[in-house]
Amino acid sequence: MGGCFSVSVSCDNVVNQVCQYLCLKGSYIHNLSQNLATLQKAMGLLKAKRDDVQGRVGREEFTAHRRRLAQVQVWLNSILTMENQYNELLNTSDVELQRLCLCRLCSKSMKLSCRYGKKVILMLREVESLISQGEFDVVTDAAPIAEGEELPVQSTVVGQETMLEMVWNRLMEDEVGVVGLYGMGGVGKTTLLTQINNRLSNKTGGFDVVIWVVVSQNATAHKIQGSIGEKLGVGGKEWDEKSDVERSHDIHKVLQRKKFVLFLDDIWEKVNLSTIGVPYPSRETGSKVAFTTRSQDVCGRMEVDDPIEVCCLDTDKAWDLFKKKVGENTLGSHPDIPELARKVAGKCRGLPLALNVIGETMARKRSVQEWRRAVDVLTSSATEFSGVEDEILPVLKYSYDNLDGEMTKSCFLYCSLYPEDGLIDKEESIEYWIGEGFIDEKGGRERAMNQGYEILGTLVRACLLLQDDKKESKVKMHDVVREMAMWIASDLGKHKERCIVQADTGIREIPEVKNWKDVRRISLMKNDIETISGSLECPELTTLFLRKNELVEISDGFFQSMPKLLVLDLSGNNLSGFRMDMCSLVSLKYLNLSWTKISEWTRSLERLDGISELSSLRTLKLLHSKVRLDISLMKELHLLQHIEYISLSISPRTLVGEKLFYDPRIGRCIQQLSIEDPGQESVKVIVLPALEGLCEKILWNKSLTSPCFSNLTNVRISNCDGLKDLTWLLFAPNLVADSVQLEDIISKEKAASVLENNIVPFRKLEVLHFVKLPELKSIYWNSLPFQRLRRLRLSNGCRKLRKLPLNSKSVVDVEKFVIKYDDEEWLERVEWEDEATKLRFLPLCTTRSMIF
Repeated sequence: MGGCFSVSVSCDNVVNQVCQYLCLKGSYIHNLSQNLATLQKAMGLLKAKRDDVQGRVGREEFTAHRRRLAQVQVWLNSILTMENQYNELLNTSDVELQRLCLCRLCSKSMKLSCRYGKKVILMLREVESLISQGEFDVVTDAAPIAEGEELPVQSTVVGQETMLEMVWNRLMEDEVGVVGLYGMGGVGKTTLLTQINNRLSNKTGGFDVVIWVVVSQNATAHKIQGSIGEKLGVGGKEWDEKSDVERSHDIHKVLQRKKFVLFLDDIWEKVNLSTIGVPYPSRETGSKVAFTTRSQDVCGRMEVDDPIEVCCLDTDKAWDLFKKKVGENTLGSHPDIPELARKVAGKCRGLPLALNVIGETMARKRSVQEWRRAVDVLTSSATEFSGVEDEILPVLKYSYDNLDGEMTKSCFLYCSLYPEDGLIDKEESIEYWIGEGFIDEKGGRERAMNQGYEILGTLVRACLLLQDDKKESKVKMHDVVREMAMWIASDLGKHKERCIVQADTGIREIPEVKNWKDVRRISLMKNDIETISGSLECPELTTLFLRKNELVEISDGFFQSMPKLLVLDLSGNNLSGFRMDMCSLVSLKYLNLSWTKISEWTRSLERLDGISELSSLRTLKLLHSKVRLDISLMKELHLLQHIEYISLSISPRTLVGEKLFYDPRIGRCIQQLSIEDPGQESVKVIVLPALEGLCEKILWNKSLTSPCFSNLTNVRISNCDGLKDLTWLLFAPNLVADSVQLEDIISKEKAASVLENNIVPFRKLEVLHFVKLPELKSIYWNSLPFQRLRRLRLSNGCRKLRKLPLNSKSVVDVEKFVIKYDDEEWLERVEWEDEATKLRFLPLCTTRSMIF
């Protein structure tokens, strides 16, 4: 028989365990409604405790500048997680309660109901645990603000040491709260401000906190607040979710009790400090704000009256920076390299960005051939040089992109047609813009010109053009900015033949172009081209500059394939005659034939038959050409329905013998008039009619009587030896005279009747320049206020002039006034009105030469 195996189990134990299990499961179901209510109550208590703790933390963080404890943050994070889980559980509670049956003692799905009921019980326990953990005696600890963060930068600022000290001194002045640095892109503004930041970060200046914020384009108040909050230690997810107004209050609470420095780098529009929450700096708080920008307008909007311009380096300092980048080993590797390196550095025109990039590119190039190649490339096509198109031009392009409107952008790009290093005449450039159609002339020429000057001001304040130091009427474009403009005009280098620009490069013939049909603008001004043969098929050409060449001949038919040509400038050439193909130039709006072939006082271009066929013409310049205004030309001009501006020459015999100005519309258009006498005619006195539009009058060898010219702003008088006085110029703002017999500028006897109406002469006069006037004795018999006078110059002999029309109150802006004279003995003979007048003006007298 086999063995037996028996197991004895207590029946009571089994029954008990089964009952306990069933009771637990049953409680998940039949107590579900009660458990949910208990959980909801516990959750409400937990949220209340959380709100109390968060309130304490917030008050201590933003009023006492303390930092929340890590355990508090962990507890708050746990509640956030629990709250999300609770909301998910609560969303299905109605469904779970509806599943119950038999007076909620059973369920239609025991498995699902038990699982849900268990989740409720477990969550209730966790909530109760969190409630018990939320008893904190301390919720924050001391968190001192970092005094500042040192930023990476070169240890020395090569070439900008003086500028660095000037910025530092300005920032440290007690009366200065906000400092603005402006300048073109790549000039070193950020480098300077970084150096200042690093000085202060090393506890110099006694500031509690130093904050650096990179603003850049399209920055928002929210973004700037975020950067400041991070530096102040108040950042975090919860703070990020606050509104801008709440964040502003938080920042203000911290900074109002601190002596701070806020650096805002690269701002493109006004940063409203109050909106951000930054207390406005004052002498009492000692706080400071400093910013960099490319726009003078932004400086004005930031209420900085005297911003600091960061300029390009001078030649010596630029060379020092370039040498540092290239390295002595490379410079010493061949005796010819230093001279070539100076030429390469010179192409950067003192712009630190270009000096750095090009210097680094050349640092390992130790063959003289590579350096010669660098000079050639930078001269002929700088965009092909390594680093220029990738690292330099895109940085400068931000300024172009920030210009407001396509009109301003188009006007800026047009300025690149001028020669490298060349001066840009303001009025001339605006006339070109009008001709091209960038500026609408429908509202009148004066309105269009004013808009043009506004655009020029915008470009200067954006540091894309530079005001010339010597001539208010001129601006210029930095060579690297010019490269950027030509790069943009060529669609970032994709269509390089769209604009052909070889101005002042010494070429002797029209350059070769693969596809003339794609060319939009041609600038070949200031070269040595003598003849132009054949014709160019340029159906898209709108501007052609051939001025100031040596042109003597242009072949017939040259202009016949230029139907869209708008602007044509042939001035300053030796043209002896050519056919204009006027029927082909139906779109032409601007034509300049001034100063064509000058030999003593003879001109070669004599007739413009058929000029009336230029039906779209608005501006016609014929000054100092051999073309003279006569009845025949007047009839042609009368047919030009859109003409707005005319400058030309006229013979005095024509004025005496013929009545030319029968058309008042053309009379208004004549704004520049030269009365010339190449034949030494005997007419000594001529009378001009009242030309309402006349702005400049030029006389050669003539005396003149004239009615009032209300718009006359410029008069030039040369070789008019019969003139005794210029009383008729009572209202001329600018005066240039050259007449050896001139005795009085304003004759008291002749002016008596004019001055009975209390008219004050020369109210708008800015410049008085007298040349070769040995008989000049008087400018005016009494002192005059001269509200706008800036310069008085006496050149080449005005020995008899003893009394100046000045007293101790003359010249409003005396700080900018200067008296220039050539004869050192003249100053000793001057008879001043009184001692006060002498003390006011004697220090302003100088013999140093100056360009006017």
